[in-house]
Amino acid sequence: MKRNLSHMGPHLNKLRRDGTYRSLNNVQAMGTRITINERSMINLGSNNYLGISLDGRIGKYSSSSRLISGNDTSYGTLEDMLASRRSDERALVYPTGYMAVLGMVTSLGASDCTILSDRLNHASIIDACRLSDGRTRIFDHNNMDDLRANIRDTDTDDIIIITEGIFSMDGDYSLLPEIVEIAEEYNAFILLDDAHGDFVVGNGHGTAAELSVEDSIYATVSSLSKGLGAFGGYVSGSNQVAEMQVNLSRPFIYTSALPAGLICNTVRRLGMNLDSHRQRLYSNVRRLGRGLEELGLCSGRQSHIIPIIIGDEERAVRFSEILYSLGIYARAIRYPTVPYGSARIRVSVTAALSDQDIQDILSGFESALRSA
Repeated sequence: MKRNLSHMGPHLNKLRRDGTYRSLNNVQAMGTRITINERSMINLGSNNYLGISLDGRIGKYSSSSRLISGNDTSYGTLEDMLASRRSDERALVYPTGYMAVLGMVTSLGASDCTILSDRLNHASIIDACRLSDGRTRIFDHNNMDDLRANIRDTDTDDIIIITEGIFSMDGDYSLLPEIVEIAEEYNAFILLDDAHGDFVVGNGHGTAAELSVEDSIYATVSSLSKGLGAFGGYVSGSNQVAEMQVNLSRPFIYTSALPAGLICNTVRRLGMNLDSHRQRLYSNVRRLGRGLEELGLCSGRQSHIIPIIIGDEERAVRFSEILYSLGIYARAIRYPTVPYGSARIRVSVTAALSDQDIQDILSGFESALRSA
């Protein structure tokens, strides 16, 4: 059984003593009625003020937060599936991946802990660290010496290391095996944002599985709208990780639940065999990546995210505009998303690209390279 952050047990016990502890009920809300534990009641916990969610032409939804009357039983099915695929005790679904990151970090980052965050972590992690009560330190991207130096300089009981599995702007992998070694040496906890690796690498189980360190990850946050093509985000970890979110995560507590139809759609997608899709993706990455390397536009690609580093912001915009004129939509990524002087065209390879698409893309990049 995995250990937990030292402050969580006492904090949850205090909530129970104070009478402020929250827990989720499985419900089925339909019209003006709500069913909880097989008992049907009039629902006075809905925010469906105009009754629009009852209109079948629009589609039915819960109209409430999950803690009030929005925790449809379909959530339990999905969350059990998500936790099981990571061998975790429990998962918790959020309306978006961004909210899942905010919810996880702010609920776990107590005032007496230190959070160590990779410099190239996604904006959602940066925002979450700013909102957390924990003390945040930034270590240089994938620099294990700097990570060690920052850990040695901490004086808190709990140390949290947070990193992406595959970084969204550079497409490179986190050095997870090395991070695990350091975490074990200093008794630290690893939070992994695997939005870009989940369902794609590691036979669909994500970056930690790809790198054979899944048992060393304390909690994982991910998106359901990227590799799985559904909607929402989730956090997976121990029962205490979930309890802390249900009781302390403002993005979880104070937002309406996703419609049950979206949850059921995600369950169906999660049950699909996506191996052929992954194989097609890997093939497209190899073919497109080789072509871009031959044009001198990239080197050392690691994943399905291929950054074409242009450098100058204005030239990157021109490059993007030329591609656009040729029927290729690839936006220029500039400051503040990336540092000044590292503007780029971010290429996200998908399994849906045809052989002809790849040929057209390479022709377009060759033209843009000559003209930009």
